[in-house]
Amino acid sequence: MKRPTLLSYLRRASRVRVVRAREGHALSRRLVVGIACLTVALGSLVAVSGPSAGVGTGEANRQRTESRWLTVSSGGLHTCGIRPDHTLWCWGRNAYGQLGLGDTRKRTTPKQVGTGTHWAGLATGFEHTCATRADHSLWCWGFNDFGQLGLGDTRKRTTPKQVGTGTNWAHVSAGYGHTCGTRTNHTLWCWGLNSFAGQLGVGDNIDRETPTRVGTRTNWADVRTGDSHTCGTRTNHTLWCWGYNASGQLGLGDTANRTSPTQVGSRTDWARVSAGDGYHTCAIRTDHTVWCWGFNGVGELGVGDTVDRSTPTQVGYGSDWYHLSAGHKQTCATRSDRTLWCWGLNNFGQLGLGDTTDRTTPTQVGTRAGWAHVSAGGSLHTCATRSNHSLWCWGYNHNGQLGLGNQEDRWMPARV
Repeated sequence: MKRPTLLSYLRRASRVRVVRAREGHALSRRLVVGIACLTVALGSLVAVSGPSAGVGTGEANRQRTESRWLTVSSGGLHTCGIRPDHTLWCWGRNAYGQLGLGDTRKRTTPKQVGTGTHWAGLATGFEHTCATRADHSLWCWGFNDFGQLGLGDTRKRTTPKQVGTGTNWAHVSAGYGHTCGTRTNHTLWCWGLNSFAGQLGVGDNIDRETPTRVGTRTNWADVRTGDSHTCGTRTNHTLWCWGYNASGQLGLGDTANRTSPTQVGSRTDWARVSAGDGYHTCAIRTDHTVWCWGFNGVGELGVGDTVDRSTPTQVGYGSDWYHLSAGHKQTCATRSDRTLWCWGLNNFGQLGLGDTTDRTTPTQVGTRAGWAHVSAGGSLHTCATRSNHSLWCWGYNHNGQLGLGNQEDRWMPARV
């Protein structure tokens, strides 16, 4: 199986549509690595933590007050976040309208999506975005070639469009070409690309353009979409995965795809799961241990080597892990003391460690505590919020996805 190449990204970046073949093309379009001319100014190696030169203290305080964030979601080459007033803001690549701003121009700083103050939940996919509102309605926009917006067609949208008329959506997760969500009655629904590996979990390989119920169970607690696989937890703390499995990312002890949810082992102590965009999966158990499995070519499993795993493998011996996010080929997690740790691919500084050296075990990001929520992107950047509601981003920034007003990469967290 071919690994992602620079050519696949350049084709997408120039908006040349490439139809993915069932067996190989899904891997070749993902990696945005490529050989780029990396010219990083000295200032980009240092976390941006204070006001810019020439900005007075009062102005700096005003800017910081206006830049408070509740949550952030890092997509393929764009990022979105929700502020405490429940407004929605997006920035970065926008070739398919995934920023929801009514056009296809990229932005290098956060821009408000509409004027609403009712946004509740958020999920950024590779080139599309979905979000829930306070009334539990679901809205999606951006790339839609596979029906991943759930609107009954394959036309892109440049502004948020409501998915159906239902007002009982609890949570949504957006992958590369598919989307899944849970409703307040604990049912699970998926839509979009399904012909590649059955990642919708509906028992076949047929794409869906509208939300389709997955099975008949009414005990789904959460769902997370990866590139071409999906995992979810149920209210009894069991873990289930389905879809593409070439690297063992389903955790089932083999590399066979699944078209319907299949239980991972028999344990009933899974708390939360994150399906990565780089063909790996990580999860936290109720005892606060972290477990990862799947592709491990650059150490994204955090187990000290680069050997793939087809079953859950514990990351170190710690039992104090709090929140985690599996990205493209990097993983980040916070601990109970609110420190932040990252591992895996680091070629653009997406681990936030001040260099571009990969790590095969969890490595602390700086020395500060106070990290609240982390989101590892589907390509090569990472963003996180702190307990003071500040937002920080780092890594690849060619499309302005770090929200810093420029396109310079950062190797350490920089404040947005």
